[in-house]
Amino acid sequence: MAKVSIAKNLKNEILKKFKEESRIIFKQMHSLENNPQKGKILGNVGGIVIKELKYKSFRFYFITDGYKLKLLDKHDLIDILMRFVRMSDKKHQQETINEIRNILAKFGPEGFDN
Repeated sequence: MAKVSIAKNLKNEILKKFKEESRIIFKQMHSLENNPQKGKILGNVGGIVIKELKYKSFRFYFITDGYKLKLLDKHDLIDILMRFVRMSDKKHQQETINEIRNILAKFGPEGFDN
């Protein structure tokens, strides 16, 4: 089973924006623990894959180790970490993806807060 982590700033933003609906969003995010292949791949930076999950008109972006995701089968994905780092609406999608790529290129996965 994979592990899902949500950046503190993102968690606060989701709770503020979605109120009661945030439970559905967090449930969808944590569903990756049982199905780590879920989500659309948007690109990668230095072996770190950027993926998205959709909820209505919003996108939730997460990063993970691309090598482990690609090489290991479902039963071997015990130590893979999927970290949700940003969200956007459809209008600001490309802007957010570029921001994630820049942070990964400059600072690596550590560039995102806990």
